Amino acid sequence: MKARLLDDDPAGTPTGREPVFNIAGVVLFLIALCVLIHAVRTFVLSPQQDIFLLIHAAFIPVRFSGGAPFDLFALSTAVSYSFLHGSGAHLAINLIWLAAFGSPLAVRLGTPRMLVFWLATAVAAAFVHYVLFPQSTAPLVGASGAISGMMGAAARFGFRTDRSARMRAFSGPVLTIGEVFSSRTVISFLAVWMVINLVSGLGFLSPAGAGTIAWEAHIGGFVVGFFGVSLFKGKT
Repeated sequence: MKARLLDDDPAGTPTGREPVFNIAGVVLFLIALCVLIHAVRTFVLSPQQDIFLLIHAAFIPVRFSGGAPFDLFALSTAVSYSFLHGSGAHLAINLIWLAAFGSPLAVRLGTPRMLVFWLATAVAAAFVHYVLFPQSTAPLVGASGAISGMMGAAARFGFRTDRSARMRAFSGPVLTIGEVFSSRTVISFLAVWMVINLVSGLGFLSPAGAGTIAWEAHIGGFVVGFFGVSLFKGKT
């Protein structure tokens, strides 16, 4: 069973001693959960058990189109797929970008809102994938729909971070759309992000032997993160 992967390859406490892990706790939790699940799939489950897990936890569009049995697992797969990965390389790439973009966003939003943000962007990515490929039987896996949402949110903050605190956080008010498109930094990032997604869609950035990258789903997560971050943001 060849999965479609979600993968991204881009674009206060007073200052004191740096923490050993300068990553928000909720992001460390998400990283640990993804690593644990992949380790169990790789070293504990048999191939048959792993296929069973994919069927019940990966997002498979045809289940929502009447082409396959629909059960209670189907609704949960719109989120659970984001904790599964197609290979060690796929996992590593996603977790690097999760740490880079997720930690400053998590510090800004706080743990509860960060978890809801993950849920919303993961569901948005799965929804876009479904709309484009409603009859697909390939399981969709990967965290980068949610990570793309974090990149979209970062763009709305203009990538501004507060470095005076022990843990880096996005700072300042959310930029208006006009301000976003007046920022060279943000425009450059958006251009690079789009190019990378188009290139990945041609298969050049897919980890060897792991399946194709579902780059279209990234757009769903990115759009919700970009336009919806105002619903999640903390105090300026």
